[in-house]
Amino acid sequence: MSRAGPEPVALAILAKAPVPGFAKTRLAPALGAARAAALQARFLERAATTACSAQIGPVSVWATPDPDHPAFQALAAVFGVALLSQPDGDLGLRMLTALAAARGPALVIGTDCPALTVAHLRAAADALAGGVDVVVVPVEDGGYALIGMREPKPQLFADMPWSTAGVMAETRRRLARLGLSWREPARLWDVDGPEDLPRLEREGLASVLG
Repeated sequence: MSRAGPEPVALAILAKAPVPGFAKTRLAPALGAARAAALQARFLERAATTACSAQIGPVSVWATPDPDHPAFQALAAVFGVALLSQPDGDLGLRMLTALAAARGPALVIGTDCPALTVAHLRAAADALAGGVDVVVVPVEDGGYALIGMREPKPQLFADMPWSTAGVMAETRRRLARLGLSWREPARLWDVDGPEDLPRLEREGLASVLG
C-alpha cells in the first residue's frame, strides 16, 4: 500500500558494513565477531526493507567504510536504493550531511532499532509534511532512533555528547532554545549490547537473530 501524502520525504539510512570486528563490536563478547556481523547484516536488510516499504520518498544508504561491500550492493540491486559514502567526522556531521543532501524534508535512521516500523516512518514523514520543523523518535537509553527535519539544523548536531544517555534531553533543550516545533511520535528501544538481545525474542523479533 502506498502512502498518500502531498510531499515526498527522503529517508537516509546510516549503516556500517557487516564486517567482523567492525560492526556490532559490543555484541561480540556474547555472539562472537562473525555472528555479530551477521546480525548487522540482518539489521541492515530489515532497515532497508522497512524504509522502502514506507514509500514516503527516495531512500539512500550512507555506507561505511565502503559502499562497494556486497551487502550494500545487494540492497541496491534488490531495492534500488542510492548508495553513498559516509563522510569523515562524528555522528552529528554524518547525519547532517545526509539530511542536507536531500535538499528538502528528510529523515535519517540507523540500523540498530529493529522495533522501528513502516507506521513509525510514515508518522514521522506526515509530521514534516504537516509543517512541523523537526521530528524525533527517542529510544529508552537516552538517544534517538530517528531524526528528521524540513531543512537542516546544524545546531542540533554540533558538539553533542553522542553515545551518552543525555542526547535526547540535550536535543530537546536545543529545539526549545531555537524556537523550533517538534514531534515525538513514538518511544522505542535499540540493540546496543548483549543485555538487549533477549528483548528481540520478547518483542517477537527473534527472526533477526537468525
